[in-house]
Amino acid sequence: MHSKEYEVEIGGKKITAMFSDLADQANGSVILKSEGTVVMATAVISKDASKSLGYFNLTVEYLEKFYAAGKILGGQYNKREGRPSDQSILAARMIDRTIRPLFDQHIKNAVQVIVTIIAVGNTDPKTLGINAVSVALLLSDIPWNGPIGAVQISKTKEDQTIKVNNYIPSSDEAVYELDLLVCGKDKTINMIEAMAFELSDEEIGQCFDLASSEISKWEDFEMKLKGEMGKEKLSFPKPETPAEIISLFKKEIVPILDKGLFSINGKKIAYEAIDVWKKIVEEKYSDDQEEEIAIADDYLHHYFDKEFHHRALTENARADGRAVDEIRKLYAKAGGISPVLHGSGIFYRGETHVLSVLALGGPEDMLLVEGMESESKKRFMHHYNFPPYSGGETGRVGGINRREMGHGFLAEKALTPVIPDKILFPYTIRVVSESTASNGSTSQASICAASIALMDGGVPIKTPVAGISIGLMASEEDNTKYVLLTDIQGPEDHYGDMDFKVAGTVNGITAIQLDVKVEGVPIHILKEALTRAKTARLKILETILAEIPKPRESISPNAPKILTVKIKKDQIGLVIGPGGKNINAIREETGTEITIEEDGTVFVTGKNGGPEKAIAIIESMTHEYKVGEKVEGEVVKIMDFGAFVRIGHETEGLVHISEIAPFRVERVSDILKEGDKVPVKIIKLDERGRLSLSIKEADREFFKPKV
Repeated sequence: MHSKEYEVEIGGKKITAMFSDLADQANGSVILKSEGTVVMATAVISKDASKSLGYFNLTVEYLEKFYAAGKILGGQYNKREGRPSDQSILAARMIDRTIRPLFDQHIKNAVQVIVTIIAVGNTDPKTLGINAVSVALLLSDIPWNGPIGAVQISKTKEDQTIKVNNYIPSSDEAVYELDLLVCGKDKTINMIEAMAFELSDEEIGQCFDLASSEISKWEDFEMKLKGEMGKEKLSFPKPETPAEIISLFKKEIVPILDKGLFSINGKKIAYEAIDVWKKIVEEKYSDDQEEEIAIADDYLHHYFDKEFHHRALTENARADGRAVDEIRKLYAKAGGISPVLHGSGIFYRGETHVLSVLALGGPEDMLLVEGMESESKKRFMHHYNFPPYSGGETGRVGGINRREMGHGFLAEKALTPVIPDKILFPYTIRVVSESTASNGSTSQASICAASIALMDGGVPIKTPVAGISIGLMASEEDNTKYVLLTDIQGPEDHYGDMDFKVAGTVNGITAIQLDVKVEGVPIHILKEALTRAKTARLKILETILAEIPKPRESISPNAPKILTVKIKKDQIGLVIGPGGKNINAIREETGTEITIEEDGTVFVTGKNGGPEKAIAIIESMTHEYKVGEKVEGEVVKIMDFGAFVRIGHETEGLVHISEIAPFRVERVSDILKEGDKVPVKIIKLDERGRLSLSIKEADREFFKPKV
């Protein structure tokens, strides 16, 4: 094995790049190491091209290996890694969103990038993986306009200092106050993924600057590697568009678009033009003329792209005729779907409509997240669905794709900072957002609808969250000319240069996600977009608060009731009992679910009075009696020398014959019988915990002498 190693320091951490013949069949490969974390990235381009695809054929895989953390997970009969975890899918999406804009989109050969996590130490494998991909592509013969760099900027609740690449291997949302992943090149940014606990625009902007400076160090390191080991790039010339295609398009399609592409009916007119062009191309070319069909299709989209940019930059014109900073018509509705639901919310922003529904459960309903980096439990989940009818189409229903998962997690990140602490609201919370109609940024509409559903369900969130997407049309010739677009719709998302999603409250930002079509966006534009997003967000929040000013005072009567009691740690075993005997008996008797945490906090979940009954049993079992305390008990056994009385759930004490009544008792059975309810006072507690009780001291009038 032949290998070379190179080192660089980024954010105070040493990163080692190792090049060897370990994966020498790939077009490019590298192993990066940092503080025990080891990742391998490979890049391969296919030898054959598929001319019929209408998109650049890039696939990205992020492979988590349990051995990387020294774990053997899986079921009893299968110890192999199964389907990708949610976190690995999200990581793959981040890599894809970072590198895709830097490929020449006319290339028809498939490109596949695979990141394999070999070991997990004290450096974030996702950030290291993105940097590894950049090196593998840059040094390969695959045409790519890199390099790029990635850094994590964070702040923990314990330490309010902004730090670079401060990886904490935990999925506990309470660890970070800011968790920001930034990717970019040449002092621009092309991918962002962030969760923040209501941080200001100014602080987020400062983090962009810090990230960019660290990324530049990594880019310099990559360029040195390229100078020493970079391969000559393959050539894939862009095909010329035949003059007859251009002439036919101008004759048949441009007149359709001139009817009102930049008007309220713009979407309808665009679809009409696309359908007409498709028929023209089908009639002109046979099925085996894949390249000609692909060129004609590319020209249509190139025309749209050019036209949307030109009109926006020269006239501030938008696809639906709105002003560049104008939000579409808003509508919010809390509840009203069905009394069976625990909570619901509907939110409209123009043609984008979302229904969100809340379901509440007990602590036992928490999601167990068992992954390579950490194991934890989640008590708040947001799930997102995008059925085919949402876009007026037909298609497969069932399962979940990467886009749906990514949108769902983005909304979950945005809402997590306002979810009440478990001690205040011990419920497991699940919100499902159904995208019922779509024309741009359903993920941000989901955040709005979910906020409404949470408040309608009586979840005491700190404040509602709203999200908006800011778009960009930038000039290719003059980088000082650009237009920001508030609340982008479908065509502006598809043909625009940026989809900058910003979610937050009246107090600050809670989540950010950036996707771009260009190589990168200057930081000053992103800072301006943050200001534009805040203005729009506050307006949306006004609409939400006008519908439901605060969370309902109580949860739905159909939701389970949760009661809490605290016991001592050394009493946990008593409540559970041998083999779970005691706790299972309480569950069966009361029809409840009981969860006991390590600190002795007991959560009881149920309906129809079950929680109250279970709490009473647990309190009785764990009650520590003191001398002088008066309680009521039940006679359970008669003896010659006295009677045993049960107080509480299982505690018993002895009432000596002399302590039964304020007069002489000849025989216990003359006064008491099993099953009698009697008042007792605790008069003695010996070193073994045995109780001596007195009826006469508890109530001297309880037994009167018989006449």
